[in-house]
Amino acid sequence: MFTARDAGGYIDVCPGIKRKTLVYAEKTLLTEFTLEKGADLPRHDHPQEQTGYLVAGHLILTIGDQDHDVRPGGSWAIPGGVGHQAKVLEDSVAIEVFSPVRADYLPE
Repeated sequence: MFTARDAGGYIDVCPGIKRKTLVYAEKTLLTEFTLEKGADLPRHDHPQEQTGYLVAGHLILTIGDQDHDVRPGGSWAIPGGVGHQAKVLEDSVAIEVFSPVRADYLPE
């Protein structure tokens, strides 16, 4: 699968946070998140492993009970089933990979 850059296709996750599935295959799914300053991603968990990279901005990412001050170039890995949340301190862009594929993130 290949996709070119496209400004459309973003889906609201919660106030101030949008996601866009970029590409996916049998075992992985790549997603871009845009996060507005002041937004909060509520604590949640899912069975998929999640790895991410902060392209721009500033977040406080809580994985389990540990807070991480994440700035551009920072990356993370969250095991499946582990609770996590984020506080957005600056407008941010993050790229994340989910494995196995999140069926709820597949384009319709």
